[in-house]
Amino acid sequence: MDYNFDVIVVGGGHAGCEAACAAARMGSNTLLITMDLNKIAQMSCNPAVGGIAKGQIVREIDAMGGQMGIVTDRASIQFRLLNKSKGPAMWSPRAQADRSRFIDEWRRRLDATPNLSLWQDCATELLFDEGGNGVTGVKTAFGTTFAARAVILTAGTFLNGLMHVGHVQIEGGRVSEPASHGITEQLVRLGFKTDRMKTGTPVRLDARTVDYSQAQIQEGDNDFHHFSYLPEVRSELRQRPCWIVYTNDEVHRVLREGLPESPLYNGQIQSIGPRYCPSIETKLVTFPDRDSHQLFIEPEGETTNEMYLNGFSSSMPWRVQFDALSHIPALRHAQFYRPGYAIEYDFFDPTQLKHSLETKLVENLFFAGQVNGTTGYEEAAGQGLMAGINAHLKINGREPFVLRRDQAYIGVLIDDLVTKGVDEPYRMFTSRAEHRILLRQDDADARLTQLAYNLGLATRERLELMKSKMEQVDGLVELARGMSVKPDEVNDMLAKAGSTPLKQGCRLYDLILRPQVTIDALATALPRLAEALRGLEELRRDEIVEAAEIKIKYSGYIEREQAVADKLSRLEDLKLRGKIEYSQVPQLSTEARQKLERVNPDTLGQASRIPGVSPSDIQVLMLLLGR
Repeated sequence: MDYNFDVIVVGGGHAGCEAACAAARMGSNTLLITMDLNKIAQMSCNPAVGGIAKGQIVREIDAMGGQMGIVTDRASIQFRLLNKSKGPAMWSPRAQADRSRFIDEWRRRLDATPNLSLWQDCATELLFDEGGNGVTGVKTAFGTTFAARAVILTAGTFLNGLMHVGHVQIEGGRVSEPASHGITEQLVRLGFKTDRMKTGTPVRLDARTVDYSQAQIQEGDNDFHHFSYLPEVRSELRQRPCWIVYTNDEVHRVLREGLPESPLYNGQIQSIGPRYCPSIETKLVTFPDRDSHQLFIEPEGETTNEMYLNGFSSSMPWRVQFDALSHIPALRHAQFYRPGYAIEYDFFDPTQLKHSLETKLVENLFFAGQVNGTTGYEEAAGQGLMAGINAHLKINGREPFVLRRDQAYIGVLIDDLVTKGVDEPYRMFTSRAEHRILLRQDDADARLTQLAYNLGLATRERLELMKSKMEQVDGLVELARGMSVKPDEVNDMLAKAGSTPLKQGCRLYDLILRPQVTIDALATALPRLAEALRGLEELRRDEIVEAAEIKIKYSGYIEREQAVADKLSRLEDLKLRGKIEYSQVPQLSTEARQKLERVNPDTLGQASRIPGVSPSDIQVLMLLLGR
């Protein structure tokens, strides 16, 4: 038995699994400690991965050699590409997953990872050097001590977790799983700032008791889209639909009558809840004029009868929840597996972190996931991947790996956390990314795979797949630039597409620029183009065509946004940390001095994004740096 490791990861959720895999695959002798090896990467709430901006994060994780995209594809029971009616910067992949298969697939990935050991136990104490300046290991509830050169804390909702169902309070990090005590108190003694957050989950329904004739069916997509860039990764599971129902006045009446018993409104819960995933009682209070709210009945697996009621998160007494739902026609005779509940847990102010996710107070200690004030599997997994990478780099004396805001949604996520902090559970949205046209779901491999390969994380296979794809995309774009098209070749097709017919010849490229026209439609009229498409790699043919079409149609926007990003990136090259004593600069506003001292930004670019630091403050800093 080995008790000495390079990296120890505490917590086997989405952040912990990605962190452990990344560190181990890069060559660190890694240990993952989790309370229950049978619940690896448990989907604590919704059995789904992806969604608006979250799907882009999953594709970025996959592009860098992470595991979430592969696991999701293999466990998927429904896949949809959201926002297809909008531009490609908004397209977001989302998949329903089989909850049990998701765990099994993740366990399979962990067991097959070289340099990775697993230990089932509860971490109760972090070990530090004599001065408390560096972490040296972990002690567990069994009394076992493991030594490490770096530790990654990914404890999710388990740190002093407390669940609420009406007046009933149960200690735990998840239903039927105990809370973790000791680590928060230990870190507070070292000077870490902590607070409490709240999240919640809905009731679970028995599918056999739902009246589907009273619900609207929502099928998944049946096309080439999926999460992983590896073309052979696909789900073999039976695909299942979701169903849409709506609350009504009677549902709202029962819930309003129960509000005095709600822990959110009777003072029982004092912590910060998620603005963008509110409980049903919060929706009633926030939107009192709404007659109904949309709910989704989502399957928890390929064969199970258990269904998840998305949109009805609640901590109300169980009887209030069940009585209210009985007034929805489709759920009039529903049987429930369990009520929804809220959970409070500890998190740490993320401005106490560097961009590498290493803590500023303790060397070689990294935080990732919900302990940093985020919510969502995807945000957690992205942080875990980056923490695993940087823990390995740190103990091997290499420079940290930091993604810029114009390189990845993961870069936006981490920069927002460490620069701005959080006053509510952080959730990623496309609106948070100022360069979102550069951060599309279709090109994450082009942005990130080479970088990950240079680190030793992405495989040669991934790199060659990405290069092959981009060569074929660029070849298709060049073909379009060089091919001339005559009116009599395409006018019938253009009429069917609702596009203005040609009066004279033009380049194929210019036709593709039209919003109603697609490459596939043009191929039906142009044998030369059809022949070129037949020469594309079969398994990825549709992906290559879509990428080429986006590159052509949105080239102007992409080039303009890249120019803006390049200009702003110059601020990121101006290093600040350790160069200026902000308290001694009277030209800075009082708020700017306080914020700059607290965050201690690495670069002028990061300083410019700190709330309360104005453009005039940045000008002062630029003058000082010039001196």
